[in-house]
Amino acid sequence: MSATLPQNVIRFCPKCGSVEFNYRSDNSFGCAQCKFQLYVNSAAAVAALIVDEKGRLLLTRRALEPNKGMLDLPGGFVDVMETAEEALEREIKEELDLKLDHYTYFTSFPNEYVFGGLSVFTLDLAYICQVNSFQNIKAMDDISDFEFFHPTEIRLDEICSGSIQSIIQRYMRFCDN
Repeated sequence: MSATLPQNVIRFCPKCGSVEFNYRSDNSFGCAQCKFQLYVNSAAAVAALIVDEKGRLLLTRRALEPNKGMLDLPGGFVDVMETAEEALEREIKEELDLKLDHYTYFTSFPNEYVFGGLSVFTLDLAYICQVNSFQNIKAMDDISDFEFFHPTEIRLDEICSGSIQSIIQRYMRFCDN
């Protein structure tokens, strides 16, 4: 069992500070003192499948841990009270200084994202996106670089996570049809 799972990391009730904060089989913690209950749920994240005029997929290089230097799809976490679509547009602007002209929901995959010694579970929502121009593209925020790859050139072992690998594989099958 992974040391980063919430049940192996979280020890105290965030409401009253009690050490009687126990993990339950329904993916929740319950406090024996104040009766506070905390559920472990998936966080929403977005990923963009952006293709250039030559049919190459835009991948980014992660500038930060986890998986620093590995390939990723541009995107990130959905902020509190933000729609997935707002997050998609914001993340692409923050990371690449691109404006999305059009996007369509494609698929989703679950992921375990270890950050700061804690497993954060995400549901990665992928969108097929179009941009009007790549003229102002630049690596910013939490990416160090970007590259375009023909789908047959992508080495899945260089992709940062299982969910992003699965999204790319499904996209490759989609393009073959």
